[in-house]
Parts: sequence; structure tokens; C-alpha cells
Amino acid sequence: MSKPTVFIIGYVWVEPNSSAAGSRMLQLIELFTQLNYKVIFGSPAQKTTQKQDLTLLNVEEVSIVLNHSSFDAYIKELQPQIVLFDRFMMEEQFGWRVFENSPNSLRILDTEDLHCLRKTRTEAVKKGLAFTTDLLLQSELAKREIATILRCDLSLIISSFEMDLLQSVFKIDPSILYQLPFLFPTITEEDQLKWPSFEERKQFVFIGNFLHAPNVDAVLVLKSQIWSKIKRQLPEAELHIYGAYTTQQIQQLHNKKEGFIIKGHAPVAIEVVGQARVLLAPLRFGAGIKGKLTEAMICGTPSVTTSIGAEGMSAGLAWSGVVEDNFDLFAKEAVKLYTNKNSWQISQKNGVKIINQYYTKESLTALFSDHLDSLFQNLESHRIQNFLGNLLQHHSLKSAKYMSKWIEEKNKL
Repeated sequence: MSKPTVFIIGYVWVEPNSSAAGSRMLQLIELFTQLNYKVIFGSPAQKTTQKQDLTLLNVEEVSIVLNHSSFDAYIKELQPQIVLFDRFMMEEQFGWRVFENSPNSLRILDTEDLHCLRKTRTEAVKKGLAFTTDLLLQSELAKREIATILRCDLSLIISSFEMDLLQSVFKIDPSILYQLPFLFPTITEEDQLKWPSFEERKQFVFIGNFLHAPNVDAVLVLKSQIWSKIKRQLPEAELHIYGAYTTQQIQQLHNKKEGFIIKGHAPVAIEVVGQARVLLAPLRFGAGIKGKLTEAMICGTPSVTTSIGAEGMSAGLAWSGVVEDNFDLFAKEAVKLYTNKNSWQISQKNGVKIINQYYTKESLTALFSDHLDSLFQNLESHRIQNFLGNLLQHHSLKSAKYMSKWIEEKNKL
């Protein structure tokens, strides 16, 4: 008997060493493989030198084309059990084609994080405004993203904060939402014994993809408001900045004398984070789960971050380090965590608890499998109950379909 198929439509090709989004997608691929699905990954994006070779994981790779009927023929022939859209933009482009040519496919959106939340917070910080849900409700991006969530059979939401936001602010029916955070193996005592000790670790670290605006802003904040205060108290310390796609703006911050070291891309992120004593992440805006902070926990590196950084990540458990929004106090807490072995060890154990209670791959995979089974068994009634989704599907099919066909014909000229 052939395996059921999941066809993933990727916004970009998978780069797990470049971003948390890449790591997340690789986790989803491994999840479906574990559930005995045949996985096919397609994307209209250009392939990069840093992309993961998915064929090594027995995943078929296909290039697909925007605004082209070749996709219709492909999906009609494939008839996958599941189509997973990587971010709402892919559902906007291909959702109506899937609906029309493979109507029995379960349509799942992986939000990665709520783009409208991240964008609205970004704009608020730039304009010096306090973030409010009214700003979010006025966002054009929110209207697009929420429409996609409504059109899909199920949307995967990565953080508890965003689950609450969707239901309380946007009034989304919880039956079309499913909280699925990052998926990590349990951290065992044996794993912990392999970690470098407090004494063996040196320096502070920051890591992040510099195509991502919150990371650029965080490094600028470190340079202008935090690092000099830490350096005055710890003159021998250095801050090592790692990240894919380092821009000239970031590169020019490099200053060996000040101990502010721009390292660039880290081939294996967890190795460089795992050698540091403390990770610093003064994030002023963003959304979702911050990969740098879970990465720090799974290699035993305590962190100092902001309330935005820690948002929706710990399920009420004590943080693996310190959460502080005042940057003067942020610097003081970073020094204390770096120099106090007892506090550092407690913070490290807190990180283990968070990962093992909130992100355990085994239990999350089993629960998700049960939810999928239930959806497949009741898909028709599930869709009937989602009236707003049906309404949006009807109107978007008309508008998106004919706009896309117009673009396709225009491209032939």
C-alpha cells in the first residue's frame, strides 16, 4: 500500500542553519516522515547555496512556477492527502489552485509566526508608538493573513500568545487553529553532562538571520545602549555576533578593541551558542517563538532577553535567565548572570524544564497525529462549520483566479 502524501509549498527553500523558520520547516518535514507520509517539497523561490538537500531525507524536491497553469496539472495528478502552505503568502498564490484541482486535500497553513503582528510592532517602534491591538486590527497585512487562516482547514500556530491573540482579538474559531511549537528531543542527563561547564564557557553571544529586521535592530541596540555598560564591568569579555546574510550595516559595527566582534554566518549555530556563557537578545519587536532562545536552552546557555523575546515561549515556567525591558537593567542582569555561577546554573536548569515540558517532540507528534486523524474522519462537517472560510474561499477563488490567469496571459506576450 502506498504512503499518503504531504505536499509542502515553501516560501523559500529550507535553510535550517540560516533561520528559525528553516529549522521549523525541517522539523515539520521530519514529523510527517515519522508519521509515514511521503513528503514532497516545492517552491517557486530561487535555490541558494545554503539550502538543505532534502533528497538526503528521502524528500522529493520540485520547482513550481507562480501564476502558471502547470501547477494545476501537477496538483491534479498528485492529489495529495495534505497540502501545507509555508506562510500565508503561499496560500494566497496557490490556495485557490489547490481548492479547484485537489479539493479533497487537507489544507494546512504553517504561519511560522503571525506576520501581521511582527510588522505592526515594527512600524510602531519606528514611529515611537505604543503597540495596541487597534493598530493590529487596522493593518492591511492582518486582513490578508487572517483571511488565509480562515480559508484553510487548519492553521499551525507556534506560540501560546498568538493562539490567545487570534481568538480574543480576531475572534477565530479555535477548531481551525492548532498550537504546534518547535519540536525538540528530550534533554537527558547524559546530554547535560556533555555541555561545557560554567568555567569552560566564555563570552556573550548573539545569533540571528540579518534579513530579519528584529535581529538587525537588536544588534544596533546592543551596540548603542547595552554593550558599553557590560564592557565597563567586564573588561575582558567579548560579544560575538553570528548570523546569516550579514549586511554592511552590521559588519561596520565590528570593533575588536571594544570586544564587539562580528563573526558572520555560523555553519553549525548550536555549536557557537553552546560555547558561550550567556546569550543576549534585546528584541524590541517580533513575533512567534525565537529560535535563538530555544537554541540556547537546548545547549545549556542561559539568556537575557526582553518580554517580546520570551513571549509565548515558556508556558509560565521560570525563564532560562532573565527577562528585562529596561536596557540599563538589562546590562546589569547580563553581568550578574555572567559572573554568578549559582544563578547561571539555576537558569540552565530552567531551560531544560521549558524544553522538556513544552517542546517535547515525542508527545507533540503523537497529539498532532491524533488531531489529523480526527480531521480526516470529519473533514466534510469541519468545512461546513467554517462558514466564514467558505465565504472567503468563494470570493477569493473568483478574484485570485482571474488575476492570476491575467498575469499568466500577460507573461506570454
